[in-house]
Amino acid sequence: MRKSRFTETQIIGMIKEQEAGLTVAEVCRKHGTRDVDALEALVQSLRRLPGVGIKSAQRMAFHLLQHDREGAQLMAQALLQATAQVRHCQQCHTFTEKDLCSTCTDDRRDATKLCVVETPADQSALERTAAFKGLYFVLMGRLSPLDGIGPKDIGLQKLFDRATDGVVQEVILATNFTAEGEATAHVIAQALKAKGLQVTRLARGVPAGSELEYVDLGTIAHALVDRR
Repeated sequence: MRKSRFTETQIIGMIKEQEAGLTVAEVCRKHGTRDVDALEALVQSLRRLPGVGIKSAQRMAFHLLQHDREGAQLMAQALLQATAQVRHCQQCHTFTEKDLCSTCTDDRRDATKLCVVETPADQSALERTAAFKGLYFVLMGRLSPLDGIGPKDIGLQKLFDRATDGVVQEVILATNFTAEGEATAHVIAQALKAKGLQVTRLARGVPAGSELEYVDLGTIAHALVDRR
């Protein structure tokens, strides 16, 4: 691993200077660091990650360059490989390196049940429960008129075609319980019920192990409505 010419104390000092209001370029010029543009590009790239602000991105960048250049190279190679090889499954839209994902090609799955989720991350969460043995359709988003995201943007027509292929008997709506997720579920449910399909929604209830006095009123209300 290449050793940095700056000590850990100097790196901490640089971070404090950034927190005080100096930009990466200003800190680099102050300390005589070359390749300012490359460092700024790294910081701005890290800021693309969800929940990462300018200060967090700067800390990450300096850590990688100071302590883990080998890790930075491995990360860069992994990102290049993933962006080049990972694509969307032709049937369910989740991430895969083949035309069809391993779930869609699994003959042991129940093809009569189709679970609709917003993202591949949501699908992964459901899979980890090992409670669902059917197939999926990943919308890759949700309806959001204010953001200009309509039915065509999340492939609703393809979902409707898939759900009415004569094999699917139940569509399980597992969109998130946000305003946009609820609106998306409502639109899908209305359209599929009109076609005679059974449409169900994930139940909402009190978390296991929780005490009612600490649960928010909205969750308790939904638990009462969805009681069984």
